Amino acid sequence: MSDLQQEVQKTIDELVESGAERGLQVAVYKDGDLVVDAVAGTDPATDRPLTSDTPVYVASTGKSLTSTLIHVLAEQGVLDYDTPIAQIWPEFAAHGKQDATIRHALAFTVGVPGVPEDSTAEDLLDWDKITAAIADTQPWWEPGTKVGYHPQTFGYILGEIVRRATGDPISKVLHDKIATPLGLQREIYLGVPTEELSRVARLEQVGPQMDLEQLRAMMPTFFKIAPPAVQLSAELCNRDDYLAADIPAGGTMTARGVAKVYAALAGHIEGTTLVSDQRLKEISQVAVADTDQIFGMPTQYALGYSIGRPVPDAPAEATIIGWPGAGGSVADVDLTNDIAFAVTKTRFTPGDYTNIAPISALVTKHLT
Repeated sequence: MSDLQQEVQKTIDELVESGAERGLQVAVYKDGDLVVDAVAGTDPATDRPLTSDTPVYVASTGKSLTSTLIHVLAEQGVLDYDTPIAQIWPEFAAHGKQDATIRHALAFTVGVPGVPEDSTAEDLLDWDKITAAIADTQPWWEPGTKVGYHPQTFGYILGEIVRRATGDPISKVLHDKIATPLGLQREIYLGVPTEELSRVARLEQVGPQMDLEQLRAMMPTFFKIAPPAVQLSAELCNRDDYLAADIPAGGTMTARGVAKVYAALAGHIEGTTLVSDQRLKEISQVAVADTDQIFGMPTQYALGYSIGRPVPDAPAEATIIGWPGAGGSVADVDLTNDIAFAVTKTRFTPGDYTNIAPISALVTKHLT
């Protein structure tokens, strides 16, 4: 056992023993080799010990799978970033969106950041209903001219593009194009197959339930695009029907699985080439940098990924692309140092990555 594996294991054991976390998975690939595969704690619903192959719902970290799949399809000639979405999905042209492209959708500049304000959790499960509503939405800005986070519509827009272009739901295309070549058929999901639901670790909400009306007053624009009925919580994300549905702005996966996807994206998994070096260079560059229209602050995205890691001690001057999740999970790839990194957790701590920091610091210390 390597020093890094031992130190990561000790760190996550202490986080669980202290009560700071309930269950954690950590996986790290370096130059295509799995150098950390550490697990601690339990499934809060059953108290079963977590294992390396226990899937966990990780919210927006699931965007990792959706974006990577788009790039694989582009590499295979199924899609082109600059194709108008309406060329594949004609209904999307409504209300002046006829020139919106797949590139705009990946870069959060397409101008359709929100589901309808009266959406319910059940609406999110109805693929045809929600995609029809999104297609018929008036854009908030001319596509390509501004940027704003699309927390849920990102997945539906790209997922419908995949369905129209291939004829199959995005979960099947993910299974065929990425999960199967990488041997991850039981470790990475957008919609979890019914027969696999019993394997999924459930989440535990931390702290008192948020006062949604108070939050709405503080962040009115965000609540306009993600109304209270569809705000993420452990309760919603633990529902079998939610886990089983294709909602590709989120996903269910193991840390080992998503880390391997990022290692393969970087070209370091022997026998599997997801994208060319030239495409990887294109998708990892800054695609957009401007004021986010939802949060009102400067932001930047690569082509389908966030940039950097949400901890203070990420490797300096490194090119890192990936996705943090609202519940506190993280997955990314440091392309400068050839490190794929993932942490999944069963304690749902909205926006809090505090306990990721010491794990990230160990990886930086040992591998950079």
